[in-house]
Parts: sequence; structure tokens; C-alpha cells
Amino acid sequence: MINNQLLHPESIVVIGGSNNVHKPGGAVVRNILNGGYQGTLRVVNPKEDEVQGIKAFHDARELPPTDLAVLVVAAKYCPDYVELLASEKGVKAFIIISAGFSEETPEGAALEKKITDTCDRYGCALIGPNCIGLLNSWHHSVFTKPIPQLNPKGVDFISGSGATAVFILESAVTKGLQFNSVWSIGNGHQIGIETVLEYMDEHFDPERDSLIKLLYIENIGDPDKLLFHATSLIRKGCHIAAIKAGSSAAGSRAASSHTGAMASSDSAVEALFRKAGIVRCFGREELTTVGCIFKSLESKVDSLKSNLNFAIVTHAGGPGVMLTDALSKGGMNVPKLEGKAAEELKQKLLPGSSVANPIDILATAQPEHLATAIDYCENRFDNIDAIMVIFGTPGLVQVFEIYDVLHKKMLTCKKPIFPILPSVNTAGPEVQEFLRKGHVNFSDEVTMATALTRVIKTPAPADQNVVVNGVDVPKIRRIIDGIKESGYISPEKVHDLLSAAGIPTVPEFVSADKAELLAFAEKVGYPVVAKVVGPVHKSDVGGVALNIRNKEVLSAEIDRMMQIQDATGVMVQKMLRGTELFIGAKYEPRFGHVVLCGLGGIFVEVLRDVSSGLAPLSYEEAFSMIHSLRGYKILQGTRGQQGINERKYAEIIVRLSTLLRFATEIKEMDINPLLADGDDIIAVDARILIE
Repeated sequence: MINNQLLHPESIVVIGGSNNVHKPGGAVVRNILNGGYQGTLRVVNPKEDEVQGIKAFHDARELPPTDLAVLVVAAKYCPDYVELLASEKGVKAFIIISAGFSEETPEGAALEKKITDTCDRYGCALIGPNCIGLLNSWHHSVFTKPIPQLNPKGVDFISGSGATAVFILESAVTKGLQFNSVWSIGNGHQIGIETVLEYMDEHFDPERDSLIKLLYIENIGDPDKLLFHATSLIRKGCHIAAIKAGSSAAGSRAASSHTGAMASSDSAVEALFRKAGIVRCFGREELTTVGCIFKSLESKVDSLKSNLNFAIVTHAGGPGVMLTDALSKGGMNVPKLEGKAAEELKQKLLPGSSVANPIDILATAQPEHLATAIDYCENRFDNIDAIMVIFGTPGLVQVFEIYDVLHKKMLTCKKPIFPILPSVNTAGPEVQEFLRKGHVNFSDEVTMATALTRVIKTPAPADQNVVVNGVDVPKIRRIIDGIKESGYISPEKVHDLLSAAGIPTVPEFVSADKAELLAFAEKVGYPVVAKVVGPVHKSDVGGVALNIRNKEVLSAEIDRMMQIQDATGVMVQKMLRGTELFIGAKYEPRFGHVVLCGLGGIFVEVLRDVSSGLAPLSYEEAFSMIHSLRGYKILQGTRGQQGINERKYAEIIVRLSTLLRFATEIKEMDINPLLADGDDIIAVDARILIE
């Protein structure tokens, strides 16, 4: 629970506060004092009469009623302090800086549970333990530096790690990123990242509150709550970016299906962020750069689209070329500028300047040259959506005037302007003055372009409704309820489930009777495919024969396959050709079903070019998954080959996700391959694991 005593306490006591500002207890007191706290600050220290100018209490029992307690004492003392303060002193909020709890030992976990139980019993808010504290405009109850510049429209930052929070703040401060609040939730057993988002969502005021949320997450305790409130905040106009640490492939468990081998907790995180509309980042520089993009764009962020056209205004050729490459790699454009307007601009710049884009105004350019180049990009070049300005210095001259021009243009131009000021040391005073005017700085052009790509390519929050059109839910339940044992289900049951979901399947027949199989082949017509039934990985045991053109060959293959170990029968299918696609799904605890799509056949394992979504999926999510594949151009059609029917592929992905929504007993499944030929897409082979 989050209450007013935590956010806006009228009185604070620091248990363990001291005069030594090089220790956490002293640093917390210093930061609260330096932060201009207007309430009553108290300190408990049994050995000191005065702490940093504040009369100290030797015993917590001597305290008057207090709103918030910050504990900076050994873990073993914390439970008794919490009990005393909550029961006798009216404390309704605790921030426990101390470590040595569940993050270290079972004994520490028991202490933490005792604290949490006490806070729950008395209705107290609890931040921590094992955190750096809470910082907002009302009080700076943290023991660390840096203390960022605070602004009601700055960033709300929530971190599951104290040390990482400090490093992210370091990265942000050097860029000029301002903050509204910093939450270090520590072990977070009462107030976690999802709880903070819930509070921000339920108390959201678009006129007062920050529109930017940055998250560093080590554990997603409640994916549904995170999804719900992140989606809600983004739909209210907020922008959220997050790092999720600890979700590498090393955490995935062994599995027998293609999907099981590829899907991991990281796939679930990717799918969750995609569904919510959260920009996923993979490092602190990337996270703070995305935060700066949100801040510099303000309301213009919603107008950004893919395939943006950028103008690059620079005084140095190399950075302009690297930025052009990075933008192009991200799917954005740096169009050539030509025609009458380009010729006019060239005449107004120094001799030797280039206007082709990048617009190189030369190292000797004056402030008026920068102003002119920006004006032409803003008013004369209709094919430009946004402007990148790169301007540093070799140290021969100061650039205060240049940066002042940039400042004024950023205030007046309708098109977004991104300042890339690389000389943070040589032009340190000039950069700092520019930042003090409320701007941010992207010191590295490639990092900036990479982060911008992530922002633009992150889809909007998805519709949460389940699409049931064409899916026979009652039939799905009848089939599932009729399966009494765990394991891979028979091909007939697989076919029935896909049929109930409206997913087209190739004509097939399964039997151990050769005569029946030969009769089916005659009925559908040669060529046909024969596959062994029983072994999970058919190809590995020689259990697949393609392009069988007559009954003599088919008869021989049936005999051979029935001799394969664990064979229970043979499946015969009509032989089809086309582009091989893949869809799979895996159940991830707490997240639900993660759906994967990509290129099919052996390329699933070789290329691992798959994208993930969290069931149930909307059509918009399915299209986003398809378009994010590295091999998407193959699906569009290359070198004379016909592209696939994307609408049907998306439809099958959505139908599969609906099937999973109503058949939670399915833990893993593959449809590999789906064959796309012209407008048709048909499931050729599938397997489903039931628990």
C-alpha cells in the first residue's frame, strides 16, 4: 500500500542517523536537509546528543508521534523498531535502507516476513528493505548521490535494484534528464514495481503528473498487474521504457518441442512489453537515452511514425555519416535534399558547405548559419519530419552563442529537434548551460539513433479482448476434457483441435494398417508425404518421406517406418509446396501462453528468427509480430517469388492464441511447417503437449 505519510510526511525520523555523512545513516539525514524538507525531521542515535544540527533522541520510545520512519540500522534490530514505531508512535510508513534480509539468508527472510506482517497489521506502507530509499519533491529520503534535478514533469523512475538505480541516475544526470520521483523498492515484498505503477495509474492527473516512466526490473511478481497498469498509463498519454534483467536464455529449461527450446522467460517478457506498449531497453545508457527522447519530444512523440525522414545538420562529416547509417539501419530515412530550396540554402552557407543531407555547415560555421539550416528544414523542406543537430568543438572557440541559437529553435520549431552535443568535456560549460535551460543532450549519435528506433518500433498497447470469431470454444473444451492423460496427444486430436480453432490443415490419415493408408493416398492423389507416428522428432529417426509418387514406394516406406522404435502408426498427407512458416506456443508460469511465429522448417532452429506475443492476441499484435521478423522481406516475396498472405497468417496466429486462452492445459505446441502458397496457408505438421 502507498499512503500520504510515505509520499508527503509531515514528520520523519531517521533511526540510525549520524554525523558521519560517509555512512548511510548520516547521508540520509544530509540529503533530507539539503533537499529542503519543510516538515519536522527527527533522529534516533543512542550515542549522539546532536546529529547534523538536529537534537537526537537516544531511545525511540522517547519519540513523539511521527509519520515516516527511515531505518538505517542492522537487520536484526529492524523488526522490533517497526513493531514499536507502528504500535506506539503512529508511524504509517517505513523506508528500510538496511540489507541482510531475504536477499541474503533464510534467517533474513524470516526477519523480513516479520516486518511485512507488522506493516500489514497496522496498515503501514513499506519501501524496502535493501534499498536506497525514496526521493520526490517533498523529501529526499535516500542515502546516495547523485540527487538529480527535480521537475514535476520530469521522469518517474522505479528500480528493483539500489546500486543499479544509482548508476542509471548517473547516466541520466549527465544527459540533463530531470526527475519527478525516484523509487528504489529493494526486496519489494509489499510495494513492488507493479504496486507503484498501480498507484500512479489510479491517481493519475495529466496536468500535474509526469508522463514518462522508466523502470529497472529484476523480477516481475505480477505480470497481469504490470500489463494492466502500464497499458492504462500509456493510453492516458504516458510513455514507459524498461529494462528487464535476468531473463536470458540460460534461464530456459530443456524441452522437447521447437517452441519449448526457444521460448523462455525472456520471450514472455518481450511479449508482455509488446502487448503493453513498453519500450524495451537492454542497458542503462539505452534506458536513459530513451527517457531523453521522450522528454525532448514532449507531445510530439505521438506523431512519430516508422519510415521517418530526418535532416542531419552537422559541422563534422564523420558523425553525420555514422548517424545516417544508424538511422537507415533502424528503418528511417535521410533523404537527399535538392531543388530550388536546397540551392538557396547552399548560397546562404559558407563556401564548401554541403546541403545534400547531411547538411554540413562546416566547422567554421557561425550561429546564423545553424539558424538558417534549421529554418530551411523547418519551413522549406516538406519531406523532412525531424531534425538532428550535431555540434561540438575542438576547443578553439566557445560555442555559447551556437547553443543559444539551438535552444531558441527548439522552443519555436514544430518539427522535433534532437541535440547531439559530443564535446561534453571540451565544451563542458556550454553544454551545462544548455542543459540548465531544460534540454537534454545526446552525446553519442549512434546510441541516440538506436534508442529512437526502439521507441518508433514499439507498438501501441494492444486490445485486451479475446477474438473468438470462427473459433468453436465449446468443441475445444470437449476435446480437451476428453483427454485423460498428460503427454503429446494423437495426430487425430491435434487435427480436431486445429479444426475447432478454424486453422486450415492438410488432408491426412493416420493408421497402422497399410491397406487403409494406400487407399487414402489413392483418394487424395499422389504425390504424398509419409510420417512416422510415435517418436517426437520424426526427422531425427528417418521418419519423414517426401514427394512419394506411387503406391509401391509408399508401401515400402510404410513397412520401413513401422520398424522405427516407438512407432505406433504412419501418417499420410497430400504433398504440398510453398513458403514454410512456423507458429508455436509455450506456457510460462505467471505470464500465460507465449506465442511465437517465424520462418518454418529447419530454419526455426537454425535462424531462430522468431517474434513473440502474449495470448490472447489481437490482429494488430499479430501483424506487429510478423513485421518485426528479420526475414520479413522473404515473407513479402523476393527475387520473383510470391509473397505470403499476411492477413491469413495473422488470422491463424490470432486463432491459435484464442485456442490457448480456452485450453490452458496446453503447455507446448508447434505448427511446423505452415505452408503458404498463394493466398492459402495450411498447417502441415503439428504437435501438442497437454498437462
